Amino acid sequence: MTRRVSRADPRLRGSADAATPRPPLPTLYSNETGRGYRLDRLIGKGGFGEIYLATPTHAASLPPRVCVKISHRITGWLREAYFAELLGRQPRALRVFDRFVEPEATGTRYCLVMEYAEYGDLATWLDAKGAQPEKFVRQEIAGILETLDVLHRGQALHRDLTPFNVFVCENERLKLGDFGIATHQASRRGVTADAFNVLGAPTEIAWGRVRKWQQRDDIYQVGQLIAMLLRGDVHSPMRSRDVRGLPCSDHLKEVIHRCLGARAKRYQAAGELIAALRARPTRLHTGRVQSLKGRHVSFTGFLKRPRREAIAAATRSGALVQASPGPSTDILVRGRPNILQVAGKSGGLKLMEIRRLAAKGHRVTIIGEALFWKLVARAKARRTRRV
Repeated sequence: MTRRVSRADPRLRGSADAATPRPPLPTLYSNETGRGYRLDRLIGKGGFGEIYLATPTHAASLPPRVCVKISHRITGWLREAYFAELLGRQPRALRVFDRFVEPEATGTRYCLVMEYAEYGDLATWLDAKGAQPEKFVRQEIAGILETLDVLHRGQALHRDLTPFNVFVCENERLKLGDFGIATHQASRRGVTADAFNVLGAPTEIAWGRVRKWQQRDDIYQVGQLIAMLLRGDVHSPMRSRDVRGLPCSDHLKEVIHRCLGARAKRYQAAGELIAALRARPTRLHTGRVQSLKGRHVSFTGFLKRPRREAIAAATRSGALVQASPGPSTDILVRGRPNILQVAGKSGGLKLMEIRRLAAKGHRVTIIGEALFWKLVARAKARRTRRV
């Protein structure tokens, strides 16, 4: 069953009918720590339960304001309590100070006492602040990824990395929260995609074509978060083909495109994405080859002669022509770049694939069009001599 995240997710926004008189709210007592929490006002309500702004009583070690999340369902509470313990030392995970159960006549209440995000969730904050500069985006996403990397190295998945579950705390620092559907995977094949936010899920999962949620699907959601921060808009997902219009460097556009693009080519886990963000952009240099015979050749860019003529010439020269580069490709013939490439002059789809393959140890030689036609002419001359 899919899980939709409410925009009313708490910690974050005031009650719409604050003017309506309400009866005094109770004080909850933790049988775990002995602390008391005076509920001040309801600040959020949804399928997850209710969240109240609260004041700790006789708890000098806690902030003056906290949030108390109350649910009548044990499953999500157990997951959030477990992952809060697992990530307790992570500075970019929303802190959970206390967890306890309170029996009552109408049913057991499961309570979590959490850090109060004074700026609300990322969606609320971006609505007020607008687009963010690339330096800020890289810094804050790196912090989120450190927390996600702990999950991924522990073979766990978040599955709900949306702007409603990333919170803006003191000093406008982003923190990751809401682990209600996070889970561990028993194998690298992932877990059954039975709980996710449809609006934030990869298309292939949302449409039911793929039934396993994997770590690279968390990465897709991080790519969406990066794009939302850059454009200051959380109301529509970013499509991979629209990445070229983002206000950032070509290198970051390439990183985002890989997060959002073909599932098989995404970064496989948070650690890979961290390395990609830290790495300097790779410059592609042309090389030299002596012959096309027996080589696997692909073409990119605009050639001075029609592409079909170049393909025919390469085939006559003994080359095996491939529509797109892959692990078996030996040579990429590079023509004039298309101004509509995703990430600048060196950011076409085929050039990005060459860099991805190079990172995996597959060597592909890039040659210019002039050298290609010289090799074709040389092969033709050899055939003429033999005749």
